[in-house]
Amino acid sequence: MLDIRFIRENPDAVKENIKKKFQDAKLPLVDEVIDLDAKRRAAIAEADQLRSNRNTLSKQIGMLMGQAKKDPSKLAEAEAVKQQVKEQADRLAELEKLENELEEELHKRMLVIPQMIDDSVPLGPDDSCNVEVERFGEAKVPDFPIPYHTEIMESFDGIDLDAAGRVSGNGFYYLLGDIARLHEAVLAYGRDFMIGKGFTYCIPPFMIHGNVVEGVMSQTDMDGMMYKIEGEDLYLIGTSEHSMIGRFIDQIIPGEKLPQTLTSYSPCFRKEKGAHGIEERGVYRIHQFEKQEMIVVCKPEESKDWYEKLWRFSVELFRSMNIPVRQLECCSGDLADLKVKSCDIEAWSPRQQKYFEVCSCSNLGDAQARRLRIRYKDENGRMQLCHTLNNTCVAPPRMLIAFLENNLQADGTVVIPEVLQPYMGGTKVLVPKK
Repeated sequence: MLDIRFIRENPDAVKENIKKKFQDAKLPLVDEVIDLDAKRRAAIAEADQLRSNRNTLSKQIGMLMGQAKKDPSKLAEAEAVKQQVKEQADRLAELEKLENELEEELHKRMLVIPQMIDDSVPLGPDDSCNVEVERFGEAKVPDFPIPYHTEIMESFDGIDLDAAGRVSGNGFYYLLGDIARLHEAVLAYGRDFMIGKGFTYCIPPFMIHGNVVEGVMSQTDMDGMMYKIEGEDLYLIGTSEHSMIGRFIDQIIPGEKLPQTLTSYSPCFRKEKGAHGIEERGVYRIHQFEKQEMIVVCKPEESKDWYEKLWRFSVELFRSMNIPVRQLECCSGDLADLKVKSCDIEAWSPRQQKYFEVCSCSNLGDAQARRLRIRYKDENGRMQLCHTLNNTCVAPPRMLIAFLENNLQADGTVVIPEVLQPYMGGTKVLVPKK
């Protein structure tokens, strides 16, 4: 959410930013916001004047009532002033109601106007215009066929989608045996990898209030992702970022305690609306999964550096597991409304002979901090909004697709990279059961 003063003073820049995001339908919102803000400020000014008048008139009534003891003619004058106070009180009540209505309408529109994107963001209407920046590791295609990822898992008796369908429906899974152990090993390795980078490990609440949801994501994302608990002001989180950033709602963080660098584990729950292709069956796009996340809350001047650090952590992590990756810069039309800048880390799929997303790194500037009122005092004692960033550390079981495909051998075994062996009881190779 933008600062209303910024919109008021830079309407053309805000409109140009909307055009860069190919959301021209939102252009009228800028003028509507400016008009509502002007009416709201006028109502506030008039109400403040009436409150000031009330104090003056109250003193005048007291004085006239005192004089009326000696001069009865003053009584009528006092009654006239009382009538004036009543009329102004009625008007003040109208203005206070109007002020609340205007504030609500203003807030509703402000939530929809997108954050100002960074100048470096490539322009384009959708993800087809995302730009490859750099590749890490050699993307190889082996000389033997690679089965679909669920077939690899089934060879280890490691997955049961049929039972999950009977119990929960499509988009759920049972992981079993070595595959389930590998799933947990990757999460534990990701946790310790981030702790080694100086991040504090956290396990957050898995349900959050509606005002926190509104603070961390756009309405469009909320409608397409979040599961609401019936009869409760609670939502299941789609990622631990939601509750981790929500932790700082209405907080003034001491400047010396910034940046806050946190790595959090949580299950994630997503509606995943829309139809998807064959490569998104299995455990690629699902309603429930687990994830290790990276979260940073920092001073504005530090957020660009942290953005670079976060996505590079992902590259380092995946390369340590023998998975080639690339960085893909997200174009303007592919950015969620709260994001200033974002990139995906995509893993190489030898089976598909293309890359697919396994991490998403985002700098949200002060968007979440403004909505949730997350602030700090600078060196001059002035209150400032923090900046927030997030990045996926690991999100199995999706990343297991990349892991299994890139570490699969011709005989059906899967090599366990050295970094994961301590989390697998020293196992170096997984041997299929069938």
